[in-house]
Amino acid sequence: MTKIVLVSAVALIDVDGRVLLAQRPAGKSMAGLWEFPGGKVEAGETPEAALVRELQEELGIDTWQSCLAPLTFASHSYDDFHLLMPVFACRKWNGTPVSNEGQTLKWVRSENLRDFEMPPADIPLIPILRDWL
Repeated sequence: MTKIVLVSAVALIDVDGRVLLAQRPAGKSMAGLWEFPGGKVEAGETPEAALVRELQEELGIDTWQSCLAPLTFASHSYDDFHLLMPVFACRKWNGTPVSNEGQTLKWVRSENLRDFEMPPADIPLIPILRDWL
């Protein structure tokens, strides 16, 4: 039986309409690939609550569940698990995103997202974001 991993991700969108990408640091699986910020949903946690927590831990910014708009989701089978990932859009937060976990951060225009190598689960999100922004 395949293990299902629930991960929540967010398209942080700045005032110029750019999206924040984070590059997975060395030592992590899929190191070097670019992804949307987020992380695993813990037991008893909603996807929205997980994002609020992860954004504080990973990027040092504060947002609220009311600022997370459901956008789409990804469903992808990797070799040893199946990823289910609700994706939210967020345009309002307090603070400036900083790298708290060694990841490189980059603000990217939606039309340039294809220039960044991403995990297989993230690639189908690119045209959705391009059309939405």
